[in-house]
Amino acid sequence: MAAKKSFVLRIDEDVFKALEKWATDDFRSVNGQIEWLIDTALKKAGRKKDKESKPSEKE
Repeated sequence: MAAKKSFVLRIDEDVFKALEKWATDDFRSVNGQIEWLIDTALKKAGRKKDKESKPSEKE
């Protein structure tokens, strides 16, 4: 697994509360929920390849 980089995120209190509720509903931490959201958005935008969708190597 790649190393993780820490950074400060300032977020509106109401947005944080909604994110916190969503994370709880999905049994994740707020940090985990943010990571999941970013990862999903990057894949959807085609800016990150999904490891599972890589074509298999020819034998």
